[in-house]
Amino acid sequence: MAIRNALPAQDRRLMPEGRLSGPMPWVIAIMVFLTVLAASAGLALASASAGMGRQLARQATAQILEADPVARERQQRAAIAALSALPQVERAVAVPQREVESLLAPWFGGGDIASDIPLPGLIDVALTVPADGPALKSLRTALHRTAPSARVDADDTWLDPVLDAMRSLQWLAVALILLLAIATAATVVLAARSSLGNHRGTIAIVHLLGGTDLQISRLFQRRMALDAAFGSLLGFTLGIAMLILLSRQLSALDTPLAGSGLLSPWLLSSLLAIPLLTVLLSVLMARLTILGALRKML
Repeated sequence: MAIRNALPAQDRRLMPEGRLSGPMPWVIAIMVFLTVLAASAGLALASASAGMGRQLARQATAQILEADPVARERQQRAAIAALSALPQVERAVAVPQREVESLLAPWFGGGDIASDIPLPGLIDVALTVPADGPALKSLRTALHRTAPSARVDADDTWLDPVLDAMRSLQWLAVALILLLAIATAATVVLAARSSLGNHRGTIAIVHLLGGTDLQISRLFQRRMALDAAFGSLLGFTLGIAMLILLSRQLSALDTPLAGSGLLSPWLLSSLLAIPLLTVLLSVLMARLTILGALRKML
């Protein structure tokens, strides 16, 4: 019975805590580093796709598909006037022909595209309501008489494949995070079993003196918690440093990912949960592993 009272005060002398010499803290550091990158990528993609969806939800484009340049310009002016008169239209602006040529130039090898093929006249339309079926139908009805060659499409239909790809990448990031969590748990289980085997003789003596399984498991939990905390902190610090570097590089690019904010406060607050959850997972897996192994030793 005396060992039960003395064990908590003498646990470090019974089972000396490691000095971060084993592989567990370094493996956890790698896992947390990769998890931070995967989680930040998934959150950035979610923010970018949501922002693009909100931006394009009320955007539409009217194309004037008239081959004659004079008739096309006349229909474009009439279409802008007809669209601007609609109450659900916030803005209707003609896209400059040079901008249309610059958009199509990479697909046609550059050069003077307008002299080779007839380019459509584009009108950028901003709506006060979502660009759904009824809204697009009202736009087509308004353009039927003034611009018979007009075609109206919602902008989000053009980027549906891009948004679908971004959502697939988000699910890929989630799957990667789950795999890293499983790998971290497996690492803790192996480390706990190895540590248990190294102290098997001491554990047997403690059992003979009246020590309980819970008391013994606390010794290993403390060691696993310290190793996991060190590895999580190291991996999180390296991950944040990598995000700072990537954020500086993306800030020079005109891309939605740059505007999504790789280092925004809400993203950083979400990433802070990763090292905390890693330590909790490590302690839980160590406790379950040690208790299960101790029961088999009796």
